[in-house]
Amino acid sequence: MSAVPIAVYGATGHTGRLVATEVLARGHPVVLGGRDATGLVALAAELGEGDRVTVRPAPLDDPAALRALAAAAPVLIHCAGPYSRTGAPVVAAAIEAGAHYVDHAVEVHHVKELFDAWSAPAERAGVLVCPGLSFYGGFGDFLAAAAAAKVPAVEKVTVGYAVSGWRMTTGARRTADQLINEVERVTFTDGTQRVGPLPMYTTEFEFPPPLGSRTMIGPFPTGDAVTIPRHVPTREVEVLLTASTFAEPQVFTSEHVDATERAQTAFTVAVQVEAGGRSRTAHLTGHDIWWAGAVASVEAALDLALDGPPAADRPAPKPGVRSPAEAFPAEPFLRRLEELGAFVLSLS
Repeated sequence: MSAVPIAVYGATGHTGRLVATEVLARGHPVVLGGRDATGLVALAAELGEGDRVTVRPAPLDDPAALRALAAAAPVLIHCAGPYSRTGAPVVAAAIEAGAHYVDHAVEVHHVKELFDAWSAPAERAGVLVCPGLSFYGGFGDFLAAAAAAKVPAVEKVTVGYAVSGWRMTTGARRTADQLINEVERVTFTDGTQRVGPLPMYTTEFEFPPPLGSRTMIGPFPTGDAVTIPRHVPTREVEVLLTASTFAEPQVFTSEHVDATERAQTAFTVAVQVEAGGRSRTAHLTGHDIWWAGAVASVEAALDLALDGPPAADRPAPKPGVRSPAEAFPAEPFLRRLEELGAFVLSLS
């Protein structure tokens, strides 16, 4: 693959820095975008890669600047949440510029909005828009596809996220506050996507050893409830998060810790697919949700920027808005992330 540039919006944030660093480490130039022009210049100097780093400031209220950023690379990775506020102008710019779009969104309403409002424009422009290709949402979507691949007549998919030591950034804190206070929740039950008031609840979920049974909160409002039914013909999708995650004292008081401390996260994502009284599971375990998500988005972006002939595990992108597992073959993509050290994968 030739050294094509990758654009990163929200480059000065924690995720954006990880993504930019990973792009450069993989041998590709990076175009740094975002609202903070001074911060972008400082980051470019910090990265120390000379003309392999380009700076293109682009406020959210400047469509021309956003289009110029998107036009500078074949793929734009959006890293600046909350996506309920930043998503629409950035995805619009990418589509208008003819650039593929990948983001790190957690918010289910943003993911749903991309499918509802931007599918036709993306198809007309010949670009792929892939929301939630990150830790939350993306890993659950890939695991569901991998687990369901050999299961006929799936009745229910349950996604369990176990996270300890999570240290939120300022953007993540704003997103979490928004999600916790949401009244209108997006769910998938009885074969139908529903939007409406639904209180959060607690339940138990069985993770693989050594975690075992854990108390969970649901519905955890990630994009899984929107994306999984697009490629797994199921009657129900349930998304859960360990209740202990938000009980840890550092979660909401760690906005300004350094990158080393922020990396001290342990995670397991497990998916259970049920059909006819039987079940199949898939799970992955690792450390540092931020870095794992960054590696996933960069791997996807480089696939989309591929300028050679498609391969069996890297087919040509299909234009439109696609879930992670619709855009990229699930098990091969997960295996590649495992080889890169993002996590340890287990399919049973």
